[in-house]
Amino acid sequence: MTYYIIKILVTTILIISISEIAKRSSFMGSLLASVPLISYVSMIWLYIDTNSNEKVASFSTGIFWFAIPSLTLFLLVPFLLKKEVNFYFSLGISTVFMILSYFTMIFILNKIGIKI
Repeated sequence: MTYYIIKILVTTILIISISEIAKRSSFMGSLLASVPLISYVSMIWLYIDTNSNEKVASFSTGIFWFAIPSLTLFLLVPFLLKKEVNFYFSLGISTVFMILSYFTMIFILNKIGIKI
């Protein structure tokens, strides 16, 4: 149980820290958020939990392929906000497009024989 509490605390501290830094500096906040800290920490937790290089390699490969469709969120949100669309509506629309992009990526990967 202590191990899970440590995992939750470390992960939460990372997210809150980036959010607080972004309040002071958009540049530093976005730089830190662009570094795949959650993926990095997740790989560490996965390796500690399984001691499996194969699982970490597979997980990392999946992250790579799914990072591509996630970029639609980061392109659409600023575009819509600059068009003065409400923040929550912009986030919602961008999320829908991101989810559609994930399904598209899964379809494409299956078509070309890449299994995640």
